[in-house]
Amino acid sequence: MTQSKTDPRVLRTRKLIMDSFIELSGQKEFKDITVKDITTEAMINRATFYYHFQDIYDLLEKVLSEVLLVNLNYSNFENGELNEELIIQIFTAITTFQKSLSNRCHRGYEDTISRIIREHLEIVFYKMLLKQHNTKEDAALKTTAVILSWGIYGASMEWRKNSMDISPEEFIKLSIPYILSGITLDSKN
Repeated sequence: MTQSKTDPRVLRTRKLIMDSFIELSGQKEFKDITVKDITTEAMINRATFYYHFQDIYDLLEKVLSEVLLVNLNYSNFENGELNEELIIQIFTAITTFQKSLSNRCHRGYEDTISRIIREHLEIVFYKMLLKQHNTKEDAALKTTAVILSWGIYGASMEWRKNSMDISPEEFIKLSIPYILSGITLDSKN
């Protein structure tokens, strides 16, 4: 008898595996964590691990995505309009997520973290733009969502490197008028 991936027991086991991975990632570098470590911590067998995840990289990606989704709280953003308050909330969620990861050893998978953050931000921004602009210019909205996702991600990295002495809210607030109104150049230079 095969179980559905939505069966409560299957979901509990999946969560147990993810929690075990999170626990282990607080103790050792990602590159040093093995499937055997995870199966031992979760008290499951290898077949059960591979029923839920293709490999350890798949597990890493799913864990990071779920943690980010909790921080982003999609429901707040999906129906919202792109305004100052929402940009501050999104930026704060991203910086909180990155701070929580930096407390764990995560050298070696910054590229994965970066990609996951940008992909999720792109989805959030695209849905908001689509709702706000009833347009046939779908490609333009997608490109705008990509630009916003890279911009917010880049700003969060800049904040982490150089500006942690001010709050994320204060840091991003300075640029919001330019983000929302667009940047126009004064031709009288």
